[in-house]
Amino acid sequence: MADSSNEQVGEGVPASQKGSWTSFLKSIASFSGDLSSLTAPPFILSPISLTEFPAYWCERPELFAAIAAAVTEEDRSIRVLKWFISTLKGQYTSRNEKLGSEKKPLNPVLGELFYGHWPDINGRGQTNLVVEQVSHHPPITAYYIENPTKGIQLQGHSAQKTSFSGGSIIVKQIGHAVLTVDLPNGGKEEFLITLPRLRIDGLWYGSPYIELSETSYIQSSSGWLSTIEYKGKGYFSGKSHTFKAVLSAPHSSAAAHTYEGLWHMTSKNISTGELFTDVTVPKEEVTVSPVEQMSEWESRRLWRYVAKGIRDGDFETASREKGKIENEQRQRRRDEQAAGAKWELKHFEHIESDPIYERLGKLFKTTPPTEDAYIYKHNYTPLSAALANQPA
Repeated sequence: MADSSNEQVGEGVPASQKGSWTSFLKSIASFSGDLSSLTAPPFILSPISLTEFPAYWCERPELFAAIAAAVTEEDRSIRVLKWFISTLKGQYTSRNEKLGSEKKPLNPVLGELFYGHWPDINGRGQTNLVVEQVSHHPPITAYYIENPTKGIQLQGHSAQKTSFSGGSIIVKQIGHAVLTVDLPNGGKEEFLITLPRLRIDGLWYGSPYIELSETSYIQSSSGWLSTIEYKGKGYFSGKSHTFKAVLSAPHSSAAAHTYEGLWHMTSKNISTGELFTDVTVPKEEVTVSPVEQMSEWESRRLWRYVAKGIRDGDFETASREKGKIENEQRQRRRDEQAAGAKWELKHFEHIESDPIYERLGKLFKTTPPTEDAYIYKHNYTPLSAALANQPA
């Protein structure tokens, strides 16, 4: 990694942490295999566990709810694409804005849980979120998001395979999501959503940031297909976080609509010039229970002392508390192995092949042709619903 600028190596790294950062860079550069098992220096850690990340799908709940208002299949695919593009800023750049640079999320423990909701405002309906860490090696997060009033459900899982190439960390996202919309005629329309690849740059200076790369797809059961191409600096517009999305009709490769812009700011319809997405306005954080009311398996309670240490800049405490959790988990796995026991998932059931992925994936020849899935058991009552059902 040659330094071609006037910036100094590790200039974004606290002085007390420069030694550990240099060692971390050397570890990455010489490591073969999945980087997720490497221990990052505490200053580069996020105070948020990966288990919270599915909340980024719905931090603009009005766009999620608006999908239900579509009258035609074409309009529904446009609304789904608009909602999806509007989730990318929260998923991939929000930590840069809050914390100064991209941070490595806390690696969840098996069985870790995260619950939340976005309340009903102006008749949009309440949106509920259930997340469970269903695997630790490799780390796999399963999630279910539903707006029952509008008849919209999102179910999916994600995992990451990371490698090092050309001075960047390359992240291949494993998994997919399926969005299901209940139609007025009693039928359903399904959308298969694949995930973009990530590239983490800026490591040399200790100020990592994420770029999306390659192509992802949204395939509707109606036949409409969104093809989303991501490019970094210097391609379509010479700016970072650039995308181009082409929406094509069933049995056609021609573009019915083309949208272009910056997924972390604004984009437009290139034919009409009409604004398509605008994520410069504030997003809506997920509502969760107070930490003291959470169970020991819920993410914010589990990691509370680690998160406090990171936020306070007390990296010694953060590292010590993180080590306690990790050692406890290792011991739990050893005890299970000795007893011949298998960890039972709480909210999801694993299936080897997702029939929706296979059926819709054939329409655009996705790779791989089959993929596993985690199916929600519908066994959690959202907090607000539970309170509503209590006797007066």
